[in-house]
Amino acid sequence: MGTNHTTNTLQSFLDVNRQIKSYEEALGVLYWDLRTGAPRKGMDTRSEVIGVLSGEMFKLSTSPQLGDLLSELEQPEVLSGLSEIHSKLVTETRKDYDRSVKIPPKLYQEYVVISSQSESKWEEAKAQNDYAGFQPYLEKVISYTNQFIDLWGAKATRYDTLLDQYEPGMTTAELDRVFGGLREQLVPLAAAIAASPHQPDTSFLRQSYDKGAQKQFSLFILKQLGFNFDAGRLDESVHPFATGLSPGDVRITTRYLEDDVTSALFGTIHECGHGMYEQNIMGELIGTTLCQGTSMGIHESQSRFWENVIGRSRPFWERYYGDLQKHFPGQLNVSVDEFYRGNNVVQPSLIRIEADELTYNLHIIIRYEMEKLIFNEGAKASDLPALWNDKYKEYLGITPSTDAEGVLQDVHWSGGAFGYFPSYSLGNMYAAQMADTMERELPNMWGSVADGQLLPLRDWLAERIYKYGKLRTPSELIQSVTGKPLDPQHLVTYLERKYKDIYKL
Repeated sequence: MGTNHTTNTLQSFLDVNRQIKSYEEALGVLYWDLRTGAPRKGMDTRSEVIGVLSGEMFKLSTSPQLGDLLSELEQPEVLSGLSEIHSKLVTETRKDYDRSVKIPPKLYQEYVVISSQSESKWEEAKAQNDYAGFQPYLEKVISYTNQFIDLWGAKATRYDTLLDQYEPGMTTAELDRVFGGLREQLVPLAAAIAASPHQPDTSFLRQSYDKGAQKQFSLFILKQLGFNFDAGRLDESVHPFATGLSPGDVRITTRYLEDDVTSALFGTIHECGHGMYEQNIMGELIGTTLCQGTSMGIHESQSRFWENVIGRSRPFWERYYGDLQKHFPGQLNVSVDEFYRGNNVVQPSLIRIEADELTYNLHIIIRYEMEKLIFNEGAKASDLPALWNDKYKEYLGITPSTDAEGVLQDVHWSGGAFGYFPSYSLGNMYAAQMADTMERELPNMWGSVADGQLLPLRDWLAERIYKYGKLRTPSELIQSVTGKPLDPQHLVTYLERKYKDIYKL
């Protein structure tokens, strides 16, 4: 193939990739609007519009034209001459193409419409504690997902096929091993904590906290962390989320609870971690499908790092507790140590997003086991509330009194995001391992946090992780950042060190 022909082929390929990315950005805006205040009466029509645009994007991403361009660029003499970015773009596009081309466009468009309607129905069902009204939608989403697995071809298990979408290379065999090890070490630690006579006081948290003041403090903390408001915004939604349209337009949401001063705050910091990842991807990747996080596990490592490792740390509150008190005069009359301990209580709870760092992983293991039951064992949507309640009783010793605080609490299944949940615990593991490396490479890390100097931490992460977008795989990133593969023992060590101090074990 001649040089000019190669150049033209590459340019045509990049043009198609940019078109796909443009569709993704437009759809991102529509989804964001749907979840942050679009009129309810317009939701069905909006879902149809999303379906049409998604269908067009899908046709483009599975077109014979794109297949031909990939085949030309994959010739060894051509591929070896491409830049690192273009070579990776060809490899990743081929992976997506081979998956997507197996799905008939009409089937995909139907799925997008039903999953968008399902998310809207979930929002209603959760508010009204109406699982029966939501169940038919969930049944359809599960049915479509099973059809996709059949078309793709199941990996070692049917559920492995879904896992790979969110954490490339991850398997149920590996997760069974990792989660089994975590459970063995965390359950005794949780028992020792429960038996400790040094239980933190949390009564000061149960007051009425002005939502406007909560929002102002959340905005203040976002600026301190390094979230760029020239390239982002904060809004409200039923379930907090982040949408990275491009590094110049990253939107995060939170949920303010009047009777909880920290729920929205920690939710905001969590989404800020996602947002700063997206805002700091290198400019060379803009306009390509590499301009996104490399996996959901790595993405969650950043939200969990900022929310928990930093946001729930003692040095962080030594610096910012006074600012919080000023936003709520006369309401927070406990010491900074009492506030820190009160916000790091370990106790079984029903709601995942409000769970403590230690038991949070048990919430994830429950969802992981249920997803395996759905796709590997054939569990039906009608079975899920009872299964959910049984597992909460077994793992956490508590049972939801309503489906709204049980099986309906998360948005993920309504939108078909099966295989996503393990990313949260993987994120905890990645975060602990990265924090261990950061402590050694930035010797004054905690002194900086106590001084409110948080930008050096963000910049370290931007240079090591954020800028690469999808240019490196999760395993390549964790190896390059920490010098070794993922080791869940770092998470156990971090949790033991933190909670033995808090509970004086």
